[in-house]
Amino acid sequence: MYLVFFALFLGLVTYWVISRSVAQMTAVPLWVLWLILMLPILTFTLWMIATNEPPPAVLLYGLMIFCSFVLYATLTTASLRAKQAEKSSGAAAKVEEAVDKAVKATSKEKEKPITREEETLLQRCFPWSIYYLQNIEYLPQAMICKGKLKSPPGQAYQTVQQNIESKFGDRFLVLFQEGLNGTPFFALVPNPQSKNLVLPESATPAQAARIKQLNRKVSTRPVLALMLAALTLLTTTYVGGALLGELQTWDELGAAIAQTPNLLMPGFTYGLSLMLILGVHETGHYLATRYHKLKATLPYFIPFPFFLGTLGAFIQMRSPMPNRRALFDIGIAGPLAGLAVSLPILAWGLAHSTIVPMGEASQLLTIEAIDPSRSTILLILSKFALGSALAADSALNLHPLAVSGCLGLIVTALNLMPVGQLDGGHVVHAMYGQRTAAIVGHVARILMVILASIYNEFFLWAILLLFIPAAEPALNDVSELNGPRDFLGLLSLALLLLIILPAPAALRGLVF
Repeated sequence: MYLVFFALFLGLVTYWVISRSVAQMTAVPLWVLWLILMLPILTFTLWMIATNEPPPAVLLYGLMIFCSFVLYATLTTASLRAKQAEKSSGAAAKVEEAVDKAVKATSKEKEKPITREEETLLQRCFPWSIYYLQNIEYLPQAMICKGKLKSPPGQAYQTVQQNIESKFGDRFLVLFQEGLNGTPFFALVPNPQSKNLVLPESATPAQAARIKQLNRKVSTRPVLALMLAALTLLTTTYVGGALLGELQTWDELGAAIAQTPNLLMPGFTYGLSLMLILGVHETGHYLATRYHKLKATLPYFIPFPFFLGTLGAFIQMRSPMPNRRALFDIGIAGPLAGLAVSLPILAWGLAHSTIVPMGEASQLLTIEAIDPSRSTILLILSKFALGSALAADSALNLHPLAVSGCLGLIVTALNLMPVGQLDGGHVVHAMYGQRTAAIVGHVARILMVILASIYNEFFLWAILLLFIPAAEPALNDVSELNGPRDFLGLLSLALLLLIILPAPAALRGLVF
């Protein structure tokens, strides 16, 4: 009964989320998107009702991978159809435009998003000693201002942005990007949050959805955040009890709440500590956005009735990223904050874990007999917590806090992967620029596939990384970071390697 109510609640939340996001970007029916996303949960619920036992893990993972591919293919097909429709309508528009040009000699002037007087004002926004403007290229959704940079990038962007704001108000967002040849250029795009913005008729569904999202008033929704946190604590407590062998069904969870609360302690310890790690991670992001005076929602947890008991937590940005320094700070604040909590929790949990013989099934994610040498940082912490009692042929039966601490390390490592919109992708983007970050992301995907072929626990990671979208550039995507931020970025990448790579033989010989 508890599982049915949970599935119903999660189905409503999923419907609400996709109706306000993905559904507005595609012509695919809403119920189809909902069914694809809910298929693993519905299968789990029906299986539990029919057999009173969890379904095989292979079935659940297979469904998750299958649904990911189907969702990706569905959205890709819809996007291709939309582009074909745009091309068809564009061809008709070109014919009509040619006729119109033959009739009206002033049609070219009307195509520009600004008048001739405004074009003169725009040219005056670029002082020759700051950025020597050479020409303005008019595109359907942007004005590209090309020229030569005569001052430091930060000074140039600040000067031009202030000049444009003084003459055009909040009508445009000013982007400072690097071209394919490495030459910086300015781009002016309509500001979705402008009070005077009118949605153009030629806007695509994705652009319309983005404008509506940014125009929506930022609401922290504390009640929703608390409800999701409470529900996530319930699911993580159940999953933690199941992982540690204390609970088998949701009915047992209800009975334990009413009759034997002590039965919940291992699962509750796991769930509360895992939520603390995830919550601090997202709070780090949130505080960084507040530091840079950007708009963002409170952290929201995502409950899940199996796997880890949760799919993590997130905050939603409602402001464009101003520069690469803000992108770096917000990207790295979450993993470092989460790691600062994970390490002491893991160390305490390892000190209270039980040493068991090494088995053939001992891996990084085997709770009953985890091999500490499968992660460099895990081996170091294990030796620090257990001392000489830990031998080279020893495995660990993890304490509930050690389980959540290990998962905290894994979540941190996954977020630090230098791919797309992950935190590590933002960090690499901020350090080296958008084009270099894209190359690093492709290399990271290939390396993760190779690592997954050696250690099968990384297989799901390798699949997930294939679907991570590319990161969006900052408004000022030219100004570089300072020395301390570059050092901190390299340190975060080193931490990633320490978490996911096995301990080298030299370290194992030194430790044991």
